[in-house]
Amino acid sequence: MKKLVSVAIGMFMVAGFFTTGFAADTIKLGIAGAHSGDLASYGLPTIKAAELVVKDINAKGGVLGKQIQLMPEDDVCKPEVATNTATKLVSGGVNIVLGHICSGATKAAMGIYKNAKIVVMSPSATTPDLTQSGEYPNFFRTIASDDMQAKLEVDFALNTLKLKKIAVLHDKGDYGKGLAEFAKGFLEKAKAKDPKVEVVLYEGITPGAVDYSAIVQKIRQSKAEAVIFGGYHPEASKLVMQMNQKKMKIAFISDDGVKDDTFIKVAGKDAEGVYATGPRDTSKNPMAVKAIQDHKEAYKSDPGAFYLNAYSAALALLNAIQKAGSTDYDAIVKALRTQDVETPLGTIKFDERGDAIGIGFSMYQVKNGAYVELK
Repeated sequence: MKKLVSVAIGMFMVAGFFTTGFAADTIKLGIAGAHSGDLASYGLPTIKAAELVVKDINAKGGVLGKQIQLMPEDDVCKPEVATNTATKLVSGGVNIVLGHICSGATKAAMGIYKNAKIVVMSPSATTPDLTQSGEYPNFFRTIASDDMQAKLEVDFALNTLKLKKIAVLHDKGDYGKGLAEFAKGFLEKAKAKDPKVEVVLYEGITPGAVDYSAIVQKIRQSKAEAVIFGGYHPEASKLVMQMNQKKMKIAFISDDGVKDDTFIKVAGKDAEGVYATGPRDTSKNPMAVKAIQDHKEAYKSDPGAFYLNAYSAALALLNAIQKAGSTDYDAIVKALRTQDVETPLGTIKFDERGDAIGIGFSMYQVKNGAYVELK
């Protein structure tokens, strides 16, 4: 394992290893995402991943003889803040950006980076049109898109759980609503083959609300056998708690916005049995083992959501600069699309759209207070 990791880090070593004065000539890596607020548990692991990757690489001489400088900026996962975050990073001379975290914030910021010709790589923004629309040739990600996630959720509900009547809910955001629309579309396609399949309720909820009793009552009246929810853990935890208060024992299936330990901490015993999709478990990959151990040693805690995706993104971005031989935008883009890089997610490179080849989702369930991958 040590040999594999040392080879991966060693690719960044350059002829200028023993020269001095790196601090005055650095490569600036922006870290954009939710670093505070309700969704900080998604963004802070990315900062820690970047810190550990950069610490290792800088200790080996950096990239192209330059040390990597981290530039974190908080967008609180809000689109209206993300534009300011992107503007700050661009004006600060950032070379590449790791982030953003939430799809809505990412989408809001991308035009600014595109105009500045800066490559952005997200570990967690899953909205399909970020890559599929062709609008953002500077965007890449180390996570699969929501259409794959929604398909897995629908197939699981229909084929594994053998349920037919599905309520589809979302939080009205780019991420949650987009995923819900895909789920609804897949269910309608399934209905064409099996008339018993039915979307019995399709509705958006107000994010941040205290009381969801009205929508819980609608779910009950719809006679849904399962809920597919597109959104994040603050709303999901309230929904499952209020559903359990009403003794509604139906399946709750959600996404990687809910597959976070914070959801379990907030929902408590009501989290038991909840299903959520998330990135495939690669924790036994030797590089993942080391990345997780390094986190435990440095921060005295287990990594949070999207940590390995962020770690892999940081490696991929810096590897692209090394392989490109410069921080030139076109050269970095070409390297990302043509050069393999070893990461905790496996050996990856990116397709013409910016999606990482070979990365997908698994279904998880909360069992005894922890998410367990279902095989």
